[in-house]
Amino acid sequence: MNRSMILYVVGHVVMLEGVMLLLPCLVSLIYQESEGIDYLVMAVICMLIGAIIVKHKPKVNVFYLKEGCIATALSWIALSIFGALPMCISGDIPSFTDALFETISGFTTTGASILNDVEALSRTTLFWRSFTHWIGGMGVLVFLLAVLPLSGGSNINLMKAESPGPSVGKLVPKIKYTARILYVIYIVLTAIEIILLIAGKMPVFHAFCTGFGTAGTGGFGTKNDSFASFSPYLQWVVTIFMILFGVNFNAYYLILFGNIKKALKMEEVRTYFLIIVAAIAVLVLNLIHTMDGFWTVLRHASFQVASIITTTGFSSVDFDLWNQTCRTILVILMFIGACAGSTGGGIKVSRFIIVVKSVVKELNSYLHPKSIKKIKMDGKPVEHEVVRAVNVYFITFIILFTTSVLLISFEGKDMTSNFTAVAATINNIGPGLELVGPTKNFNVYGTFSKYVLMFDMLAGRLELFPLLLLFYPPAWKELLAVLHRLGISLKWFVDAKLHLLLSTGIRFLLIAHSVQNIIRLRCVVLTQSDIPDWTRHFLSTQLREDHDNG
Repeated sequence: MNRSMILYVVGHVVMLEGVMLLLPCLVSLIYQESEGIDYLVMAVICMLIGAIIVKHKPKVNVFYLKEGCIATALSWIALSIFGALPMCISGDIPSFTDALFETISGFTTTGASILNDVEALSRTTLFWRSFTHWIGGMGVLVFLLAVLPLSGGSNINLMKAESPGPSVGKLVPKIKYTARILYVIYIVLTAIEIILLIAGKMPVFHAFCTGFGTAGTGGFGTKNDSFASFSPYLQWVVTIFMILFGVNFNAYYLILFGNIKKALKMEEVRTYFLIIVAAIAVLVLNLIHTMDGFWTVLRHASFQVASIITTTGFSSVDFDLWNQTCRTILVILMFIGACAGSTGGGIKVSRFIIVVKSVVKELNSYLHPKSIKKIKMDGKPVEHEVVRAVNVYFITFIILFTTSVLLISFEGKDMTSNFTAVAATINNIGPGLELVGPTKNFNVYGTFSKYVLMFDMLAGRLELFPLLLLFYPPAWKELLAVLHRLGISLKWFVDAKLHLLLSTGIRFLLIAHSVQNIIRLRCVVLTQSDIPDWTRHFLSTQLREDHDNG
């Protein structure tokens, strides 16, 4: 196993997160919020740690699927931990467990929250929550593939480990250019949506947060009622873009280069739109007498179908109050999910197509035992390895889903809440039903259940196996070797230089605090009450040590 390459990738991910943490700092300057200092300190720490890890370049840049899976799983865990720290340190979400839950929910584009009052958060943290959706939507490793000088044809293994769907291919011969094309499409669609939202008189801050949440099909809102208080125009814009971001990006590539007919013939995309239209029709027929006017019913039905099947998780109405038929349709859509190769979650439409065709093939074999019939998609035979992988995926999904429901059931919550809580997290949706409905949150669960649901969110986003590989005993020896190598890389960090780094960090924190108050055009004297408890304790300890040492 290429351990150096695994660390090299993880180090770059941590460095990249440090750079991205600078954006909330900019927001804090604009809105004059002190929370930006915590994000700035964490940004510096991330860039420093990442630089330490990547300073030794691997001699061999080639790696296989096992390295890709382990690097992906470790990268997402590191991404989540470092992303949670500024939320916790700033005091917006004091509990580390809750901050980690919120951050994992953000990066995995789940949108499940533990917050009772979203609007009480600083704009700095609100922006970071939504931006984590945008980072995780297309995938941070896909971005790295677009910019890192990785050589060798095995780079596709890194993309396979992170990208959703039963199979991953290249749009163009070089994987680097494939990643760049995907991100160009992603950025352009995001920008168009933000412009349309601003044109609909949505405040610029909310437009950016909504654009990030929609693009990543995440669902973190900036208001406590999610999307209920926004105008019909804004709801229609978000509905359309939720559906667009749930489409396989290969279709956009084909359209971009003039092959529109081939894009329209993609079987998965056509099935995806057929499911959406059918679900909206059923919901409209069931809700027509419960709301004021056909267009209102159509708008809310379309919004919720788009939100659930793309696993975005926004809500324009409390759908937990709808009748059993409507709620059942939405739960079914939770499992189906969006297209492979999109930013959406769920099991994916393509997998269901392959499974249905496998059942039809099996039934046909009973009638015609000697017949040889291959499963096809878009006119091309599906390889046996892909069919086998889909079948294994479904079995693993059922086992993990059942185990998770069993584990959180020990808290004594009702079956509907437990079932939909797991469905909403493992499929990266956000809201469920009953205790975790669109007007409620996941804070009803205890610490143990939250960690179970966090695991489900990561497993669902990474297509199960990259994360499960970390818990596979034969892989532990290699993992320990990677961690040992990481310990050697960071040895200087935990030696005497750690003392110097912390001292410098504290001074930097105090200076930055003073500078920010000057920027806010008011002079503040740093009294003892202005300094956080952990900072005051550290400084007093340093003074005592300096006095003892003369």
